[in-house]
Amino acid sequence: MPEKIRAYELSKDFKIPSKEIVEVLSKHGVTKNHMSALTEPELDIIFEYYTQTNAVPDFSYLFARFNKSEEELQAEAEAAFLHAEEMAKQAAKKKKDGEVISEDEVADPDDSARKMRHVDTRQNVVELDRIDNEELEELVGANVKVDGAKKQKLKKVDKRAQFDKLKEDEAARQAAREAKKKPEKFEVLIPDEITVADLSERLNKPSVEVIKSLMQLGIMASVNQTIDFDTASLIAEDFGGIVEREIIVTEEDKLFNDVEDSEADLEPRSPVVVVMGHVDHGKTSLLDTIRNADVAEGEFGGITQHIGAYRVSIHGKPITFLDTPGHAAFTAMRARGALVTDIAILVVAADDGIMPQTVEAINHAKAAEVAIIVAINKIDKEGANPDRVKQELTEHGLVPEEWGGDTICVEVSAKQNINIDGLLEMVTLVAEMKELKANPNRPAKGTVIEAKLDKGRGPVATVLVQNGTLNDGDILVAGTTVGRVRAMMDDHGKKLKKAGPSVPVEILGLSEVPEGGDTFYVVSDERRARAVVEARKFKQKQEKHAASTTVTLENLFEHIEAGDIKDLNIIVKADVQGSVEAVRESLAKIGNEEVQVRVIHGGVGAVTDSDVMLATASNAIIVGFNVRPTASAMDSAARAEVDVRLYRVIYEAIEDIEAAMKGMLAPKFREVILGHVEIRETYKVSGVGTIGGAHVTDGKILRNSSVRVVRDGIVIHEGTLASLKRFKDDVKEVAAGYDCGVSIEKFNDIKELDVVEAYMMEEYRD
Repeated sequence: MPEKIRAYELSKDFKIPSKEIVEVLSKHGVTKNHMSALTEPELDIIFEYYTQTNAVPDFSYLFARFNKSEEELQAEAEAAFLHAEEMAKQAAKKKKDGEVISEDEVADPDDSARKMRHVDTRQNVVELDRIDNEELEELVGANVKVDGAKKQKLKKVDKRAQFDKLKEDEAARQAAREAKKKPEKFEVLIPDEITVADLSERLNKPSVEVIKSLMQLGIMASVNQTIDFDTASLIAEDFGGIVEREIIVTEEDKLFNDVEDSEADLEPRSPVVVVMGHVDHGKTSLLDTIRNADVAEGEFGGITQHIGAYRVSIHGKPITFLDTPGHAAFTAMRARGALVTDIAILVVAADDGIMPQTVEAINHAKAAEVAIIVAINKIDKEGANPDRVKQELTEHGLVPEEWGGDTICVEVSAKQNINIDGLLEMVTLVAEMKELKANPNRPAKGTVIEAKLDKGRGPVATVLVQNGTLNDGDILVAGTTVGRVRAMMDDHGKKLKKAGPSVPVEILGLSEVPEGGDTFYVVSDERRARAVVEARKFKQKQEKHAASTTVTLENLFEHIEAGDIKDLNIIVKADVQGSVEAVRESLAKIGNEEVQVRVIHGGVGAVTDSDVMLATASNAIIVGFNVRPTASAMDSAARAEVDVRLYRVIYEAIEDIEAAMKGMLAPKFREVILGHVEIRETYKVSGVGTIGGAHVTDGKILRNSSVRVVRDGIVIHEGTLASLKRFKDDVKEVAAGYDCGVSIEKFNDIKELDVVEAYMMEEYRD
């Protein structure tokens, strides 16, 4: 920003009192004092005023002689001399005749010539700046009188030029100041992402200055926070940096060939399909029917074996099916970033309709953004009502094509083999519309579907080739595992030498058991591959010790402030469907401009492993009402650091989420699970009530602990222990593996297989 000149400084340059400048501005409605900084419009007012006040007079008559030719000047001089001579003769004659002669009549001819005033009426343009005073004196003459007065020394005073020069000088000074302030240019390399601390080091500037610049851009960032290339470039250029993008080539980049294929190299590939649905709705029967029909056609020989995936051929067009154990494994792969499937077949029984696991499967498929084909199964059974199924599908955002939507619904019977071909034709049709392609002529890349440790064969992995071709003997890296393909079999146990895109195979030869969902690459340098694997293992250890990035209610506000999340995903589990809908509607109303609350799944019953997997894949929070998580779900949630919030009252959950979004959530107590006790027998004692003969399955139970009674995953009572006994003795605690007797205050409806969960509230500080 250019510096402003003050009134007193301008008065010095003009050699006038600063008071006069203040008065001039006051006449134009501007109130200033001698210390005030003057803006550009105010300077214009002053310049205009003094330019008009000191207007330059017209000196054109002085230059009339200068603009005449030599001949004209000579003629005028001769005429003047003749005129003077004539005047002298007349004066002499009058004197002879005795007449009185005036002083003008006896003048010398030369003086008369010099007395004459030459007036030129021609329009002249004289550049005053190019004629100095000495030239003027020579032109006018030393003894020439102007209008009868003696010639005075002329001074050329051009106030406008003076003010113009002043403005030019001020502009030059301002340019010098700007040049002095302008930072020197320097080159700087910036990667795609960089921390504020690293950026300040590369710019050789204090991190405080970099943070100030970020604040001016509206970005609040700490020293250790990461910013993207575009933001870092703006900051660097502000400090005079000439930015170049730094291309960081890691060992993995050198090792793995992830160059995008050109359109000319791509060839059509077969679709990869996963079958999902509620238990007992015919998912397994449908898969068996499809597979047996394919085997009956004689396409493949050999003994069928389970490898987690298989291929069938429909009218010469192959389809790959993933025979995963439900949508849990499907979501587990997606949680690891593996985009494996192209199409999901949702199996719904025509007599049952939409069930809780069906809704769960729909939400999993939507979250994975795969095409959904609905197979309405068991149409041959009594009570089958496909139209009711279609109506229920619309309630979950799946509108059938015949009803004006875009969801393909096919009515089938897996057991009676009715319309299975029609279903598979729809699969091939959707695949054709998606125009699935891959390049078979490059090193293979794909995903590990499942893996296990076989006692006789060592680590065994089922992999799906997604691009390129996998050959027997290839070196491959899968996650933190490296190895060479020693053997490769298809789902019929047939040994293969190579496998192209969309082909599932079982391979031997890995050093360790990889994880489902790991991406594998075929590489050429085994030594470098082992180095990459070791680096990945080290990074995994670091990440375990690093701060968690999982969204919880405690750190939700931090994620919002950092701009990390735009949607808060929530999974709702409750004891009844009415509670699920009530929570869904309530949570949908508490979004704000920064974050939209989305309930991605709602269901009835206990919190399960599947819920935890979906939460992991979608970075969601699980909210439960009057339900408890299973033991394995609690373990999974702890490992995956999924936030599981359990409530008895809906409004408490709403208040907690609202407070978390505003950054005001500050809980003072937290629940600590002590252990679980399973009721094996019940006894009714008069005067005491119902006593449960129980076994402590894990942890321990204390005499003073709070308890809740859980039946089929639903909390039916919360209270405190009335008594805790070992044999006939009252005890303070009973550890895991021991039997005990328990009674609960004001609750006698204890039944066999009920689970008594012991817990205590622990006070803590943030």
